[in-house]
Amino acid sequence: MARITPFLRHVLLGDALFALSGVILMLPGAPFLAPLTGLPSGLLAGAGLLLLPFAATVGLLARKADVPAPLLTGIIVIEALWAAASIGLLLSPYVTPNGLGVAFVAGQALVTAVFAQLLLMAVRRHAAAQPSTT
Repeated sequence: MARITPFLRHVLLGDALFALSGVILMLPGAPFLAPLTGLPSGLLAGAGLLLLPFAATVGLLARKADVPAPLLTGIIVIEALWAAASIGLLLSPYVTPNGLGVAFVAGQALVTAVFAQLLLMAVRRHAAAQPSTT
């Protein structure tokens, strides 16, 4: 189990709020965002829908005193995969976003990668603080 330090709590809360902002922006706002970004409305709404359980889970974890370390590792992996998939989407022939769409996808990929890195730092700090069992 990983003790939720103030640093980790703040990172988790920030991550949950960022994901929730994506839900609020993309799920109901997809029809409005699509023409502005050049991204398909279904893609935006689907991404918003995928973020909903993630935001809820991360937000709930931030309220706990202890979290299983593998769960934190799973969140880091999800964050890294989301960031990589976002960049992969921009490089793919399947979407043709305009400048705002590229900035939107690249920006959220960057913020997601930063949260992954901050969570990784917190997990490593926790691991380094644990007494050795060897």
